[in-house]
Amino acid sequence: QVQLVESGGGLVQPGGSLRLSCAASRSIFRMGWSRQAPGKQRELVATMTSSGNTGYSNSAKGRFTISRDNAKNTVYLQMNSLKPEDTAVYYCVGGDYGDSRPEPAYWGQGTQVTVSS
Repeated sequence: QVQLVESGGGLVQPGGSLRLSCAASRSIFRMGWSRQAPGKQRELVATMTSSGNTGYSNSAKGRFTISRDNAKNTVYLQMNSLKPEDTAVYYCVGGDYGDSRPEPAYWGQGTQVTVSS
């Protein structure tokens, strides 16, 4: 069983930045971040494969950057120019190579990000 442990959430003012981190208990091909805001659909924000291929939601493009350290089985999400609508619980997610299921197989416990003045 894979464990994903997030850190780095918190309260930040609009226009500010936060960096989320997620450490996995073993190597995972695809890692990323999904978020859930109250009353809104869950959104897959960013993903990155172990080979470096990335994907972003439209809301994240230009403001968020995903990166990973394969040696540490860790993925990061650098979030800049944060807006109140970025407020959500952010979940680290992951999937193994060849897993074509629409939802990630592995989920972290979530970390709260609140953007407010």
